[in-house]
Amino acid sequence: MLVVCAWPSAPLTESLVRKALESLDTPVEILKSTADVSPNFMLVQWSSYDEIEHEFSIHESNLQSSYIIRKSLIRKHFLSRSIFSYCTKHPESVLKSAWPRTYEIELSFADELDELFADELWELGEELNTTQKWWILKPGMADRGNGIRIFNNRETLEQILVEFEEDEEDEESENPEDHEPSTAVIISQLRHFVIQEYILNPLLLDPREVPIGPDISKPDVLEGYKFHIRAYCVASGALTLYLYNRVLALFSSVPYSTPIPQDEILDLAPHLTNTSLQTHRGEEGVRLLNELIGCHILSEGSEQNSILTAKDVSEILRQIAAVLADTFKAALENPINFQAIPNAFELFGVDFLVVNDLDRSGVQVKLLEINAEPAIELTGPRLTWILEDLFVDIGKACVAPFFAESSSIPTNPTVQDHFNWPVGETRRNLMKCLETEVHRRSS
Repeated sequence: MLVVCAWPSAPLTESLVRKALESLDTPVEILKSTADVSPNFMLVQWSSYDEIEHEFSIHESNLQSSYIIRKSLIRKHFLSRSIFSYCTKHPESVLKSAWPRTYEIELSFADELDELFADELWELGEELNTTQKWWILKPGMADRGNGIRIFNNRETLEQILVEFEEDEEDEESENPEDHEPSTAVIISQLRHFVIQEYILNPLLLDPREVPIGPDISKPDVLEGYKFHIRAYCVASGALTLYLYNRVLALFSSVPYSTPIPQDEILDLAPHLTNTSLQTHRGEEGVRLLNELIGCHILSEGSEQNSILTAKDVSEILRQIAAVLADTFKAALENPINFQAIPNAFELFGVDFLVVNDLDRSGVQVKLLEINAEPAIELTGPRLTWILEDLFVDIGKACVAPFFAESSSIPTNPTVQDHFNWPVGETRRNLMKCLETEVHRRSS
């Protein structure tokens, strides 16, 4: 089997792919490019999106590690539209409660906001005038926490957008080396944003209850930190979806506090949990969710001495699987912006917030976003082993069965058994969440 493996800016990913290929029963020859390969030869391109020769996908004997078009998943405004459309057609969907209320906006300059409030954002304007809710602004196509801001009134939103414009002017007029790292964005280039209702009741834990260094002790006084779940899911063909059951909890750098109105733009440190904004902390804020079993729940309103249980973690995983299944169904119903082809697979990093659901006496997950080519290197060396297992599982679930089915070589029992894998069952470390078949028009 010929495999092109090229990850110029992600050496860790390349090493994980190579180890996964070595674990397969099929002999593998690894190439750096497709230059000397005939397009109709049986080939795997397990590379970054930009390195894949996507025209090879017209040959069904070729397999590639990315779908060509998947905007309905990885761009926040497209994802919002897909979910809204799906929930309109399927009001019973879990996405009705798992996706925060969202508005989509498109603007190039801050002074366009008045017109938006008279039209698309009229309902939001009414809520800003009559309620104490908080909202979070996210660029539709930015990642790693860039451009995220929190506000609870129209004036603050206007101030945020004006500051983005001022930052753009500063970048054009000054030496970039003179600037401190910034999470500002250029609105005239990004244009698309979503505004989501900010969730004020996250599940709070103290990661220091699970020390990760031999010289670190548990704190005498616990404090509640916000975190989000980073789950890895793998889509294969057209379409089967798997959830990797080793999920991460990524914590904020300072204890959580409920936002309060103030004249200045809100400090984001207690609210943002993105590891890309905390590279100075190393692995300090990263835990496996399973490691947190037994930690005290420190959310406001929680019963004294309540703890996170194994049952809670199982329920979180169950909800994540259900939300992922409906999210991909929603994307599949928008074939212009998500085209699932049978000879592709792809790894996504999906972020969820866990809510302390006092009304239902339990936990509830909220979908935040889906990322292509997730920044797995930020997991840190302590947990690299979970990534090694993940990529091995991808090879065995997506690569080996594809070639076993495509070739005339008799398959071994392990690969044969793959085709009798029911939805809801976990094998190795992958839970099958969804198995469907995209209907295509006959030519």
